[in-house]
Amino acid sequence: MTMRATSHHSRHRLTLTRIRVGHVAALLLACAGAANAQPRPATMSRATLVAYIDSLAAAPVKSGAVAGIAVAVVRGRDTLLMKGYGFADLENQVAVTPATTFKIGSLTKQFTSAAVMQLVERKSVALDDHLNKYIPGFPTHGRTIAVRQLLNHTSGIPSYTDIGPRFGRVARMDLAPDSLIHLVATDSLQFEPGQQFYYNNTGYFMLGMIIEKVTGKPYGDYLEANLFPQAGLRHTRYCDSRRIIPRRAQGYDRAPSGLVNTDFLSMHLPAAAGSLCSTIGDLVSWTVQLNSARVVSADAYRQMTTPVVFANGRPMTYGFGLSSDTIGGRRIISHGGAINGFNSFMSYVPQDSLVIVVLANTAPAPTGAIADAILRSVLALPSAPSPPAPKDLPVAQADRERYLGEYHLARPDGSRQTVRVFAQENRVMVAIANQAPSPLRHQGAHTFVDAANNRFAFDVASGRATGFMFGTGSRRLEAVRAR
Repeated sequence: MTMRATSHHSRHRLTLTRIRVGHVAALLLACAGAANAQPRPATMSRATLVAYIDSLAAAPVKSGAVAGIAVAVVRGRDTLLMKGYGFADLENQVAVTPATTFKIGSLTKQFTSAAVMQLVERKSVALDDHLNKYIPGFPTHGRTIAVRQLLNHTSGIPSYTDIGPRFGRVARMDLAPDSLIHLVATDSLQFEPGQQFYYNNTGYFMLGMIIEKVTGKPYGDYLEANLFPQAGLRHTRYCDSRRIIPRRAQGYDRAPSGLVNTDFLSMHLPAAAGSLCSTIGDLVSWTVQLNSARVVSADAYRQMTTPVVFANGRPMTYGFGLSSDTIGGRRIISHGGAINGFNSFMSYVPQDSLVIVVLANTAPAPTGAIADAILRSVLALPSAPSPPAPKDLPVAQADRERYLGEYHLARPDGSRQTVRVFAQENRVMVAIANQAPSPLRHQGAHTFVDAANNRFAFDVASGRATGFMFGTGSRRLEAVRAR
């Protein structure tokens, strides 16, 4: 979850008009460069492995890209690393330790999901319950939006963190829940509920409202009474700005001049989508206990870690608050988090009882890249391959014709934006709204990328494109042909 208070910073890897995937990736690679440069020994004893992991974790602090970072690597009963690097507070020169408390952003979502699944097991909530059963009056535009669609980001409700200046104007305010969801209440749905995936903070905020309505307790109080004790968590809590939280890290942003204090964000706004603070030790314990059916049942955990399946066969990796994928034939359960001044990443490999947690008090920070490099080193897997340079395959004139036309792109606020695809000097070009046209490079299989490395995956039926998916990963938008 990324929340920003100004239009310059108001992004979740996304602007209102264009997903700057290439720009963000380049910045993260720049941050991670020092870590990636660490040579990995061909074979490693335990001591060599620990030293190598230590070098990976320390690299972004040594390079000056990150103020502080804490890393935990636990394999079964063997703690390979549990260590802090750099500063939790630059101004007061307070060092990061394993006990430093970080804002964890969207790692919060798995806690929210577990709380909902507890209520499902108690039959206080049903996954197929209609949203309006718990939040009466919220416009669903004649559609049925179920609780499960809030959990797996398929509701189609616009995400309030993706509406630009409208969110920026209230980011410092302690808005009441009804006032916050009102920001998107009059927006159109992005898509038919259950038909697509779009990472959505509004949905998880609403899940927090459902927890509060059903239990009669504030979201944070419910978690502190019903989740944290079961998982043995002593340093995890709702990260209220006014609360005194021991060893709380300060957050920083990367700027051209160096590190700066991050923008203030009212922690009333992330709520169940990203409001928790925790430590690396607590997150290791949480991961182990959640997987061991000590927080929710084994069946509930299975549902949390089973990716959503769409009728059209589009592959997804997201379940309820957790992603599930494979690397080197092993199943990997993971999630990342980002909130003003902080980045986090957690990976769990059930087959090897391996837990990796990386928390940083700087945004952006290469927490995911570090976690991946550590995972591959512990499991003796090849290093992640560098992404290939975009192709620029030729497109015959007859083939070009199928893509040309005008499309309506569903924006994150539910509105529509005109996209024109046209031919110019034997190239396929794209113009989004009033932006300057950009050439599209053909990648094969009806897929193109533009100059900013945004991906356009066209759906073709009967020899003609009917629409396309725009962007990559969790922030894909759909466009449909208008003419």
